[in-house]
Amino acid sequence: MKPQIFNAFPKTRPPLSDDIQQIYAEFYKSNRGGQSRVSNLSQRLESWMHRIIAKKGVTHPGARILDFGSGNFNHFKYEQDYTVYDAVEPFEELYAGHAELDKIDNLYRYAQEIEGNKYDRILSVAVLEHLTDLPREIATCCLLIENRGIFQAGIPCEGELAWYLGWRFSSAISFRRRYGLDYSSLMAHEHVNTMREIVEILRTFFDNVRILRSPFPFPIAQLSFYAYIEANSPRLEFAERYLANTIATEA
Repeated sequence: MKPQIFNAFPKTRPPLSDDIQQIYAEFYKSNRGGQSRVSNLSQRLESWMHRIIAKKGVTHPGARILDFGSGNFNHFKYEQDYTVYDAVEPFEELYAGHAELDKIDNLYRYAQEIEGNKYDRILSVAVLEHLTDLPREIATCCLLIENRGIFQAGIPCEGELAWYLGWRFSSAISFRRRYGLDYSSLMAHEHVNTMREIVEILRTFFDNVRILRSPFPFPIAQLSFYAYIEANSPRLEFAERYLANTIATEA
């Protein structure tokens, strides 16, 4: 029987206005690069996710790593001990020209393109909240993890009070001043999944899921900006069946 949460997927993004579409690529690159005062502060806060993923990953020395949704490779510098560092990123404009590009072993547009490779660690930073077909992506990742491997994710606590107040009184004000446009419509377009949904999907595909909240402002529900999620023991047969049924339905 299909879990009820799956009925919400795949999701459809709310459309962007023409004005926001015109500045979308410019804003995204600027935001990911920390080029404004607000985005720079945001990057500093987000560094907690990078640091905790690297810290928790030391239990897998010499790991084969897949950076799922690598963006401009801003996590790469946090990793030291690995044998392979592959990445998945469909948005070429984010990483074009970056020096780290030459240090990546294999770069894929989508995880579904990967064949014959297994990873000790699959990590993602501020990615899962963006995925319109989250179950399919997580199922795909399940099949790419080694037997004793782990899936690590850093996510904003989307759907909770602290996260909403955080962007509402920082990024939204900066965006309005710079572009004269409504940031909430951009957030609705980008963050299609809440933290609750992400955790529920991961618990569907993995036997073990652990959550650690960021200390700022407070490490409790509704009052933390970010969370670290670690999952292991993927339910491989379930993931295989889910993907097979999804492909059959599409055909």
